[in-house]
Amino acid sequence: MDAVLLLKAAIMGVVEGLTEFLPISSTGHLILAGSLLGMADAKAKVFDIAIQTGAIGAVIIVYWQRLRDAVVQLPSSAQARRFVLNVAIGFLPAVILGLAFGKAIKAHLFTAPVVASTFIIGGFIILWAERRPASSVRIATVDEMGPLDALKVGLVQCLAMIPGTSRSGATIIGGMLLGLSRQAATDFSFFLAIPTLVGAGAYSLYKERALLSMADLPMFAVGLVASFISAYACVRWLLRYIASHSFVPFAWYRIAFGLVVLVTAWTGAVQWAE
Repeated sequence: MDAVLLLKAAIMGVVEGLTEFLPISSTGHLILAGSLLGMADAKAKVFDIAIQTGAIGAVIIVYWQRLRDAVVQLPSSAQARRFVLNVAIGFLPAVILGLAFGKAIKAHLFTAPVVASTFIIGGFIILWAERRPASSVRIATVDEMGPLDALKVGLVQCLAMIPGTSRSGATIIGGMLLGLSRQAATDFSFFLAIPTLVGAGAYSLYKERALLSMADLPMFAVGLVASFISAYACVRWLLRYIASHSFVPFAWYRIAFGLVVLVTAWTGAVQWAE
């Protein structure tokens, strides 16, 4: 396997791991990085989705105790059953709407104006969400969530099918606007990411299996490992960060990145259309 290709795979893995769980859209960053690195063909798109599994591995490690307890206590604990049910309910809308509209969205919405607009609009929504009064928080922890709360966050997650929205941004900020604390919204976003991203990766690999061969295994392995390591560092950092900071810096970053999208599209430096 070409050493340069493996280096590119590692860089893409790091980009995925650092951006997947921050409210800044990993998709937009992967498109930009892939274009600059010459990894923008059909196989590269499958690679981008598949390496999300490495990032999810980091979440599982960070939350291992909570996830293990939920599984072990499932037969005897009502709280564990409610937790698993909430994650399942939150995951369901993405499955239904993704299968129904995923192809149409990729065909019509993957354009520079859409990506830039969602980046910028998302930034202003974060600024708005962070200005809410403390009295608007009604759910302090994930354990206080009910099935209806999970469904609402799951529906909000579907907005991330629009390029540039950010899955984590939609679930975290959407959760906050629905009354979850910053900590509860972030935790539930991570839990919801496990079935969502694993499912998306498995579906993409199965659907595009004809594009792949055993020769691609080293590239995918490097990307997965790089994604795992960088995501682990990012998740640990984010959980410490939100204990005493807001998401306002990410809002301004989104607005600036939206302008970068417009500039790179206008100059032809990046091909943002499918």
